Amino acid sequence: MSEPHGIGFGEALRVWTRIALLSFGGPAGQIAVMHRILVDEKKWIGEERFLHALNFCMMLPGPEAQQLATYIGWLLHRIKGGLAAGILFVLPGMIAIMALSWLYILAADAPPVAAMLFGIKAAVVAIVFQAVFRIGRRALGNSPRRAVAAAAFLALFLFQLPFPLVVLTAGLGGWLAERAGVTAFAGGGHGAHHADALRDADSALGAEMPDHARQGPGNLAATALILLALWLAPVALLIAFAPADSAFAPIATFFSKMAMLTFGGAYAVLAWVGQAAVEQYHWMTPGEMLDGLGLAESTPGPLIIVTQYVGFLAAYRHPGGLDPLLAGTLGGLLTTWVTFVPCFLWIFLGAPFIERLRHNAALASALATISAAVVGVILNLACWFALHYWFAQVQDRRWGPFHLPLPDPASIDWPAAILSAAALIAMIRFGRGVLTTLAGCALAGLAVR
Repeated sequence: MSEPHGIGFGEALRVWTRIALLSFGGPAGQIAVMHRILVDEKKWIGEERFLHALNFCMMLPGPEAQQLATYIGWLLHRIKGGLAAGILFVLPGMIAIMALSWLYILAADAPPVAAMLFGIKAAVVAIVFQAVFRIGRRALGNSPRRAVAAAAFLALFLFQLPFPLVVLTAGLGGWLAERAGVTAFAGGGHGAHHADALRDADSALGAEMPDHARQGPGNLAATALILLALWLAPVALLIAFAPADSAFAPIATFFSKMAMLTFGGAYAVLAWVGQAAVEQYHWMTPGEMLDGLGLAESTPGPLIIVTQYVGFLAAYRHPGGLDPLLAGTLGGLLTTWVTFVPCFLWIFLGAPFIERLRHNAALASALATISAAVVGVILNLACWFALHYWFAQVQDRRWGPFHLPLPDPASIDWPAAILSAAALIAMIRFGRGVLTTLAGCALAGLAVR
């Protein structure tokens, strides 16, 4: 059946494959690639509709760039289009991270590899601090938004409040503020309208709501049940039958919770994942988490694919009687499954309703407040990474409700701190990209170590 917009499904597959292979540099870079190809080059979707879809994806748990690809794929070619776009967006990074996880286990102790990983850690610390700077410049345009960011940082860094509680509270606060007539959080979201922006009416998709966006509750319920079964059936089976000394049931349950509760983008999600994997489950060390993030930054696709590496290490070290490398492979694939299957559920279930809410001010206010809180969340992640990379000893001091991580000044690793500072200056002052910074730091690590 021909599509009313004239975009063939085969052509769309080629474009989504191209986007997936070019999607380096974290969510901001991936969204920019999608915008350049889909809006500016192909003119398949207009500026306003692209930003509306992105704003919705920003309010969902999970990786917004992959969900944006799924949403636009659904707009163009229904459920098959959403599945194709979402799966292709993940596939190159999934394959690359699996190969790098094997290499990490087999060769990380080799002196040249260890030296390069030392440099990559410095780049990762700089990349996360740069994300604070970049997102903060866009999201913290007034004092109330800066106050939200500061409160989110203190809630996590000093009080160790649950990450989902912090972000959900921010979203609820933004929604209530708009309802009360407060304008400080109005008009959140990515991007801006330009005079020469492609109008929805001039795009191939057009300005009208697609017919499949008007599907009734029966179709939505059937879609939701199928996706819920695909997501939760493996989790239930693993809880019931996985060996007690394996990591498979904890992987399935933790990353399923993450899929439901992690709002605010990849760096915000990783703040929770990293600290839980290190401090709660003891699957890895802070340095190994930094290594994984560095590997994910150097591969295409969503940055949250680093969770596959986390699952790989967790199952490798708790194989439950299986060969460790086989267990690690299965653990990594399980993590990817329970992380990304829910993303399709949120899009296919929510997109038909969101298409009817293109200009909802309360949603925009909630989004802006979440964006402000995310700056504080990412700053917490950056400080956590920096403390554990720069200092050999960090103690958690407690005074009542306060939890303050205090480093031992005598344990500082000066080459690590100096290399991180140099990488941050290269990115912010001289505009060096993520891949260039990673490569430069890896070479510097070889020279230093």
